[in-house]
Amino acid sequence: MAASKKAIENATRLRYIRALERFHKSIISYFNNTPELSHAGYTKKIDNSLKLLNRVDEIALYKGELQDLQKLVKKMIAYKDSQEDIEAIKDDILHSSNQLDKSKNARRYKKDKHAHSKYDEWE
Repeated sequence: MAASKKAIENATRLRYIRALERFHKSIISYFNNTPELSHAGYTKKIDNSLKLLNRVDEIALYKGELQDLQKLVKKMIAYKDSQEDIEAIKDDILHSSNQLDKSKNARRYKKDKHAHSKYDEWE
């Protein structure tokens, strides 16, 4: 039995999202674990990661966090040819990545503002 068109679209969408996440994670790992940062090393890392990302077709994403991830990956690629200081690039990318993680976690965890007063009327 052949897969439906919707199932194929969903599979390609997930493949693209996972490729973006893998690219993002590899660059963040490079910044966090490399003691001597250089433009040459950053360019090499981007090129190696791009090989994997280019295997997957780019798909339009509609969810806000995924669009932010896509923008961040494009920003990382754009910094490859930049003449900016590698530390400034690192700071900007890590800040953007932390903001992305923060927006993901804000959706996941919700703090009860008045947790103690919720049960006052039961006493």
